[in-house]
Amino acid sequence: MDKHAQAADKAWHSSPRMTDVAKLAGVATSTVSRALANPGRVNEETRRRIAAAAEQLGYIPNTAARNLRVGRSTIVLAALPGPSMIFGASQIIPAVLQGLASTVAEGGFDLIFSNRNSPAAARHVVDLAFGGTVRGVVVLGAADLPAYGSRSLADAGIPVVSLLTDRSAAGIPSVVTNDRAAMREGVLHLIALDHRSFFYIAGESGNYHEVERFSGLLDALAVVGLSDRAVIRHGGHLGFNEGFQNGVEAAHAYLALALARRPTAAVCCADDAAISFIGTVRSNGVAVPEDVSIIGFDGAAVGAFCVPPLTTLEQPAEDLGAQAARIMLDLLGGAAMPAPKTTVPSRLLLRASTATPSGRSER
Repeated sequence: MDKHAQAADKAWHSSPRMTDVAKLAGVATSTVSRALANPGRVNEETRRRIAAAAEQLGYIPNTAARNLRVGRSTIVLAALPGPSMIFGASQIIPAVLQGLASTVAEGGFDLIFSNRNSPAAARHVVDLAFGGTVRGVVVLGAADLPAYGSRSLADAGIPVVSLLTDRSAAGIPSVVTNDRAAMREGVLHLIALDHRSFFYIAGESGNYHEVERFSGLLDALAVVGLSDRAVIRHGGHLGFNEGFQNGVEAAHAYLALALARRPTAAVCCADDAAISFIGTVRSNGVAVPEDVSIIGFDGAAVGAFCVPPLTTLEQPAEDLGAQAARIMLDLLGGAAMPAPKTTVPSRLLLRASTATPSGRSER
């Protein structure tokens, strides 16, 4: 072993351990562990002794030590409903989380993530909230708040903000985009190009975004006196995280229609489905936008590189995350409850995947 490795090994073995903190504080090692993980579950006098011992030994020279000193966490939890950080409107989630994390950090707080993909994971979120480890929770895209047994996040006594899904009717401050109004604008754009028949690629039935966006399509049809008979609706059985598969399946259903029955425009509940729909129909001889115009929803960056580039409703992803963070910081600072719902508008991003039915460019 060279001298650098020997020095590193010596430093590792000489570093204070949890048992050292416990011995100096006069408590059990399990008490130190509990104090570090859930400060609210340890009485104030014991917590202060552990914090002092940890600082004296240099065991926790970071945020956790400060949490022990003041008895108050500086952690905000982002609770994600899927099995990974990429879920739902998968193309925008990284930007949403970037806006959330950077704004939380500017306010002096730390952001951690938890995926509620099992009862054990939901229990973990609830334990963190009730145990005092987290000061607030931003719930992304969830139909229901995390709950386990008789305990629910709603009863934890900490601020909760819903991001991407409107839960304002339940008294939870919500930050959303204008799904319905934005889709209405997008379909009216297609109608202005003289489209009168539509193939709608749906998200999961009952999903908040699916309901809002399909309603926006119907709103646009009503403006010009068209009924829902102008729409062939496909899908509803796949979630947003299965968007690419949804688009492929929808494309095959579209291709199975007789030429005379094929709608001139495809309206997609999410960009993932729109992207795979474009690739599949084009590989089967259907020209886009000459034979079918296509519009998506999300504003996925990859949409600009499709052939042709995808017209879409672009969500203000980073702004959505930042706005949710600002509301959380205000609540943590003792501000009054904000407006029940904060809406950050999406915008229609025109590209070459939409044109008049005869194929003349919209430009």
